[in-house]
Amino acid sequence: MSVSVSLSSLPLSHQQNQLHAHHSLHSPPMSVLRRLTLPLPLHVHRRHHNSHSFNNHRLFSLVAAAAVRQDTAIWTQAPISLIETAAESLFHVAINVSDSPDLALSHTRAGQYVQLRVPEVEKPSFLAIASPPSQAAARGEFEFLVKSIPGSIAELLCGLRKGDVVDLSQVMGNGFDIDRISPPEEYSTVLIFATGSGISPIRSLIESGFSANRRSDVRLYYGARNLQRMAYQDRFEDWESSGVKIVPVLSQPDKSWTGETGYVQAAFSRAKRILSPKSTGAVLSGQRQMAEEVTSILVADGVSSERMLKNF
Repeated sequence: MSVSVSLSSLPLSHQQNQLHAHHSLHSPPMSVLRRLTLPLPLHVHRRHHNSHSFNNHRLFSLVAAAAVRQDTAIWTQAPISLIETAAESLFHVAINVSDSPDLALSHTRAGQYVQLRVPEVEKPSFLAIASPPSQAAARGEFEFLVKSIPGSIAELLCGLRKGDVVDLSQVMGNGFDIDRISPPEEYSTVLIFATGSGISPIRSLIESGFSANRRSDVRLYYGARNLQRMAYQDRFEDWESSGVKIVPVLSQPDKSWTGETGYVQAAFSRAKRILSPKSTGAVLSGQRQMAEEVTSILVADGVSSERMLKNF
């Protein structure tokens, strides 16, 4: 194992988020691996002119913060232990961190992420950890769900093979703060929303356990273009047995599909069924427009924004 500290500056550009079915939250880097760019904060593009300078100040602050993260990243070399197809344009990638126990044990909460560099490319990407923290502790392995975008670092990563070595930063981010929707008896309804590869940190959340089976209503609205682009279908049965009702939502299904269609936010609006807003929490990961619209719907129905968890 070798460790190095990078002090190079971080080039940044405006995010072009493209998460198939609903593009694009994409929630900042923490939800999926993609090109290293800095998304505008959710408050940018407000309506009146006076907010413009404030939002520019926020953007500058976020740019500076991202540069600091890059400059102070501690890099650890680790080999790839698995690369395989997860769905159309999506890949399962596992990285062996068993020789770096401190790195493995620093993954403590679903929704955290790392930066990753592929060989001979200095520019890093952000990668949400899809596996639960217990897996890192028990097996010394991080798993990821990676969308291969032509011309991106993600595409380079998905082109590597088992045994190839990549650089990982320390684990970053606060992840999903489940304490904000605890205890389960008090927050009996949890609504989870994910689009595209934004399902990655949601898998970590579900498999980490958040007392779903002690809550009366836990739903996952999971959006993708079609079933061919929907990862983790082989895990749905286990997720449902843990207390999470899966609601797949397809924006471009084939003619045989009889489930929910359109966008996640529209499917939720049709269903709603929020019996007690004060006892309702939400988790959002994926496309930006989806997150904004779902947030607006929930707030209008009386759900506190303090009970809406995001991993960024």
